[in-house]
Order: sequence, then structure tokens, then C-alpha cells
Amino acid sequence: MSSNKICVVVVSGTRERLQMAAMVASVAAVSGQEVLVFLSMNALIHFVKGNAKKAPNEGDMGNLMDSKNVPDFRTLFGQAASLGDARIFPCSMAMDVLGVEPADMESFIGEPTGLTRFLDEARDAQVWTF
Repeated sequence: MSSNKICVVVVSGTRERLQMAAMVASVAAVSGQEVLVFLSMNALIHFVKGNAKKAPNEGDMGNLMDSKNVPDFRTLFGQAASLGDARIFPCSMAMDVLGVEPADMESFIGEPTGLTRFLDEARDAQVWTF
């Protein structure tokens, strides 16, 4: 039996991986699937309000996305949360390590959660990692 829930674990801070994770989350959410996103490690810093640091490109596709004005991964994650059934959680451990408070996160980011809770919610779901 296939699950109608998709869990996306995002730990990479590179443009292409963040972009693909955002595309999976947003398309699934607007298609009626329940989506849970867990942001941790190198990905988390890109969701702190006012962070001007650009996600580095891994290769030519990132450069092409820049030149073609592809919608930013933050925009897509925000749309997933506002237009569909997506909940986006920052990793509480990564927030502690970075010294980031919940109020510092983008408005579409939910409450911090630990990996144990996220894995419990991911039970019987499709899990995608980026």
C-alpha cells in the first residue's frame, strides 16, 4: 500500500538540492498529499530571516537556474506551506548549534522539532532526502 504522506529531509545547503527538495514538497503539497519537511545541517541557515548568503551552485544547472530566473527554493517551500498541506520543521539540534531562535526563521517555518519526533511522524510515509 502506498502512502499519501511524503517526508522530505533536507540537509544540503547547495542550490540544486534545495531546489529539488522544494519542487518535490511544493508539487506534492498542491497535489493534495500531506508533506512534512525537516530542515537541518547545512540547509537550515538558508531559512533564517535576513540571511543574504546565497546557496552555492553544485554545477551548471545551478548556474542555468540563476540565468533563467527560476523561482527560488524559499518561494517554493513557502508556497507548499500556504497552498498545500505542507508543514516545514527546523531541526532543534541544528538551531541550537547555530544559535538560532524560532523567531529568527522565515514565517512559513513551523516550530522546531527533534529528529525523534520527525521520524515518528514519518512512519509509513515516503521519505525523500536531499
